[in-house]
Amino acid sequence: MKNYIYLIVPFFAAISAQIIKFIGESIKYKRLNWERLFNGNGGMPSTHTSFTFSLAITIGILNGTSSPLFAIALVFACIVGYDAMGLRMESGKQAIAINKILDETFFRNTKIGIQHLKEQLGHQPLEVVMGVVWASICSISLIMLIYY
Repeated sequence: MKNYIYLIVPFFAAISAQIIKFIGESIKYKRLNWERLFNGNGGMPSTHTSFTFSLAITIGILNGTSSPLFAIALVFACIVGYDAMGLRMESGKQAIAINKILDETFFRNTKIGIQHLKEQLGHQPLEVVMGVVWASICSISLIMLIYY
């Protein structure tokens, strides 16, 4: 298992983050939304952030923070986190606006074959921070479990 730690930790972090979102939203809306298990966009914690930061943290712990691999993984993780809060969040806002325009213009009168755009694309800053926290918990816990 030690040979695959750099795959095990990120995939565990991502899958468990997605399960946390599923459970949280099931409790919040009082119904099971099975589609949420496979839709990683938006929500608390950020699955993308958990996935990428857990790899960076694992590399940092096992190879040291002065390792070139750590630098590459950290830069990549920061780009993913920034993108989740910035570009994808703005795309979600645009989707909401476009859906409102479509509702008011077309969907009241007739079906024209245009589907609603997905609105839940990005993350609030707290969701990304919690993704980093979850990544840290997963990385440290699994390294301790596998190595010690």
